[in-house]
Amino acid sequence: MNTIQLEIVTPIRVLDEGQASYVRCPGIDGSFGVMANHIEGIIALDVGEIKVTKDGQDEYLSTSGGYAEIMENKLELLVESVEKSGEIDTERAQLSLERANKRKKESDSKFDDTRLDASLARALNRLQVSKR
Repeated sequence: MNTIQLEIVTPIRVLDEGQASYVRCPGIDGSFGVMANHIEGIIALDVGEIKVTKDGQDEYLSTSGGYAEIMENKLELLVESVEKSGEIDTERAQLSLERANKRKKESDSKFDDTRLDASLARALNRLQVSKR
């Protein structure tokens, strides 16, 4: 069978996603796909959407970044956070987006612009993935 074992590890949980025929990840240099017999490697992940294809069905997850380790027919995603599209609290994500936008507009903001940009990116990504 042309599948790859997918495991997603966060600081608080491990998701054994089983066998996937295709996984698309948000790399820091752009999205990349992984299939069975992929060359081994470690790739840095950015905030974005993970697409997992299993048994002809697509599933979408939101991540805030981390690393992908590709081994012989196994893909392990070591990420800060991950949420399946159906698990995302859209109200909470919307509030996070509004809070980050408000802080960004404050002229005397005590918040670091890099942190604010990261907060905006995470909130926007979570909202986008929640609609999948």
